Amino acid sequence: MVSAIVLAGGSGSRMKSDKAKQFIEVDGKPLIYYALRTFEASVVDEIILVTRQQDIPFMREEIVKKFSFNKVRRIVAGGKERYDSVENGIKACDKRNQIIMIHDGARPFVTNAMILSSISAARRYKACTVGMPVKDTIKVVDAEGFGIDTPDRSSLYMIQTPQTFDRSVIQEAYSRMRADSKGNVTDDTMLVEKYLDQKVKVIEGSYSNIKITTPDDIPLAEAILGAM
Repeated sequence: MVSAIVLAGGSGSRMKSDKAKQFIEVDGKPLIYYALRTFEASVVDEIILVTRQQDIPFMREEIVKKFSFNKVRRIVAGGKERYDSVENGIKACDKRNQIIMIHDGARPFVTNAMILSSISAARRYKACTVGMPVKDTIKVVDAEGFGIDTPDRSSLYMIQTPQTFDRSVIQEAYSRMRADSKGNVTDDTMLVEKYLDQKVKVIEGSYSNIKITTPDDIPLAEAILGAM
């Protein structure tokens, strides 16, 4: 059985909006609607929705109930940092579910194919993430702004979500993180690589699986929706 944790705790600061990012409308629907719609129609058994404490009532009434997202079993408050929010989501998952998916709700264009491939890869490799090869040359830059290295582009991937794990792997990674200094944790694959020395399988995502972060992303998202 599979749990999907959907993170929806963003603010509107980088969107230059008074409205929380997950509630900004894209083509007439709140941003968070699109990811939830895909998980609702997928093989996952439950959705754990993680949002800001003050947004829980609105999320429950105006998103989950309004759009009949019946697989959303719990809505839980996030924490100060991303890893705090993910950990709260993991704790809320049904203990019987062996596979845990973690997805950023600001990525509205996750697909059923990504979900199925991620579950299959997690069962085989214990940890996986979707991603795509980078298209541009990447420079490593020092503190003074000078380029110091140019990695081989053929080995570089843009990492996306969902990131999917065997439950025992992601729980142990978080347990070890709590026993250590947290550091700068930007996604969950970093945890299993750092604390478990666990290789993470990278599987194909999509260049359309964008993260909505700034106002410039909204027209792009609407264009992607129009082409779907």
